[in-house]
Amino acid sequence: MQESGTEGIRGGKDGRGGLGNVLSGVAVAVGFVLFLGAFAWGALVYQPYTVPTDSMMPTVNPGDRVLAQRIDGGEVRRGDVVVFTDSTWSDSPMVKRVVGIGGDTVKCCGAGGRLTVNGKELDEPYIEHPKPEAADAGTGSGTGTGTGASTGTGTGLGVASDTPFEVTVPEGNLFLLGDRRSASLDSRAHLQEAGQGTVARSAVHARVDALAWPSMAMLERPGTYASLPGGTSQPGPLRLQLAAVLAGAALVVLGAAYGPVVRVLGRGRRREAAGAR
Repeated sequence: MQESGTEGIRGGKDGRGGLGNVLSGVAVAVGFVLFLGAFAWGALVYQPYTVPTDSMMPTVNPGDRVLAQRIDGGEVRRGDVVVFTDSTWSDSPMVKRVVGIGGDTVKCCGAGGRLTVNGKELDEPYIEHPKPEAADAGTGSGTGTGTGASTGTGTGLGVASDTPFEVTVPEGNLFLLGDRRSASLDSRAHLQEAGQGTVARSAVHARVDALAWPSMAMLERPGTYASLPGGTSQPGPLRLQLAAVLAGAALVVLGAAYGPVVRVLGRGRRREAAGAR
């Protein structure tokens, strides 16, 4: 009788053996592989950065933690928010948006105060326009020209830059601007230097794909660049990695819970059977 009872337990009557237990073990193992593998994959592909300045508002706020995909400069497309290091600008990594690539003529401002690339006006919903009263006060922050208030068409009224310019980007280089045009020291601040403020593609080492903290959101590719040659870049594998993490966690929880749940249900059935007798 004792041997029969032992065989019953081994056979899975108490939730500790049999096919169900094997499957739950497989689920836990696969879940761990997915969960840890996705984290390892993410660490290889992405690098976190903290953005200290307000030059990319409202897209990225000061102190925001972002996830940037490690890429080669040759993969950069117009509209990308990139992380780069250029000794002429700063010894620290900087975050700006690519508005022009090699061969482009970037100009500001066209009709309605918009930025143009190769004569095409850009609709830039991502840039910040200071309140009109700020422009009226004549603060002229950012690149320091202060032309916004004096011309009556400052950034407070929707002009894409308070510094007029026209630059033909050398091949292999990029023209970069901050989304907060009134407070960003970007290519416009280096117009008088070699390359007219452009940066070599080789200076780029990552592309911002998502905000990680305190808010969590993917960075959308601006549609205004889609019709230009080369189009826009594709998002990295972050969504797939997050899905693998969630699926792995779910498998681990479900697999680990199988045994206890079966044991509880088994005890309940035995109590009901005993009561019926």
